[in-house]
Amino acid sequence: MIDDSAIRLRFGALDPLLDERGRRRFAAAEALAAGHGGVMAVSRATGIARSTITRGLAELREEAVLAVPLDRVRRAGGGRKSLTATDETLLGDLQALVDPVTRGDPMAPLLWTAKSLRNLAAELQACGHRIGHNVVATLLRELGYSLQANRKTLEGASHPDRDAQFHYINDQVKAALAADQPAISVDTKKKELVGDFKNNGREYRPKGDPEKVRVHDFKIPELGRAAPYGVYDIADNAGWVSVGIDHDTASFAVNSIRRWWQTMGQQRYPNARQLLISADGGGSNGSRVRLWKIELQSLANELDIDITVCHLPPGASKWNKIEHRLFSFITQNWRGRPLVSYQTIVQLIAATTTKAGLTVRSELDTNAYPKGIKVADADIDALNLHRHDFHGDWNYTIKPQPNMVR
Repeated sequence: MIDDSAIRLRFGALDPLLDERGRRRFAAAEALAAGHGGVMAVSRATGIARSTITRGLAELREEAVLAVPLDRVRRAGGGRKSLTATDETLLGDLQALVDPVTRGDPMAPLLWTAKSLRNLAAELQACGHRIGHNVVATLLRELGYSLQANRKTLEGASHPDRDAQFHYINDQVKAALAADQPAISVDTKKKELVGDFKNNGREYRPKGDPEKVRVHDFKIPELGRAAPYGVYDIADNAGWVSVGIDHDTASFAVNSIRRWWQTMGQQRYPNARQLLISADGGGSNGSRVRLWKIELQSLANELDIDITVCHLPPGASKWNKIEHRLFSFITQNWRGRPLVSYQTIVQLIAATTTKAGLTVRSELDTNAYPKGIKVADADIDALNLHRHDFHGDWNYTIKPQPNMVR
């Protein structure tokens, strides 16, 4: 009688360390050592099927050594077949559910349902497939799908002269730079809540000690919002940002340009005869904003230089140079930092630099800029405004009024 307990003891000690092939070889070696009746005894002691032990004996006797290479656990083709091999329509049905074009079909079953793994698995099961959500994840990876967030790239309907306007602005800028005349890009950066609010991004702090901020982003009345208006000098790779505490109006925008000129521009361009401004088509410096032109006329009279404005075409604000030459770096510099005060905002903006040599200056503008100022038709008619031949609504020059030059 073969002693099953000894075999059971040895198998219990080694089982956690063995793979499928190792268990088969161990059982076969025990059966071979036990002699007649060994296969039955080993199967009883270990729970391994007799057919598996017999296969292991064959391997030990070198009857199947070539069929199972040393780097394999099973023979080629062994094991359970994949679902895609046994279910020929599975991949096609899965692709039909997740394909963006198919999903746009009003008859698509997941048209108005989130494409989660469990929803996909449930829909496949309803089509007669036996599949779980974990296998759906594996199949999606094999098909080249991954989790994707929305990306802001579509600007809406484009104007037919969109490209032509970009070329026109580029030619104007190149001509200004060649003549050593100032060319600036202007815009208002996103308004920011002032206070201990969460700011996107992360910065290094002691482990387990994140900076504590408010749960809800409700404006603090006594602090309000900051409106950073930027001026980017294209030739000098330098920026100026006025941090306003009141409304973002055309008066605020032009005063920010005035402060840039007084602080930086006139020193950089002592022989300036013309100022070229590239601006968005909307906002406080929009092409249709009457007050913007009135304020620019005052600035032209004050500086005694021509001011040429070229507006970007509609739906193209992201192409404004100030966005990716200045504002993007400011956002990177203050990532993860609560903007607790106006002074903090000014200092963080002024500390922004790049390896390409960007420098930034910033000041707080505490002036009040009331909204809703009406501009009369007579004031517009009095402007010394000259529209360009190409899209005069977007491209125009405001010259000093002879009797108003200071």
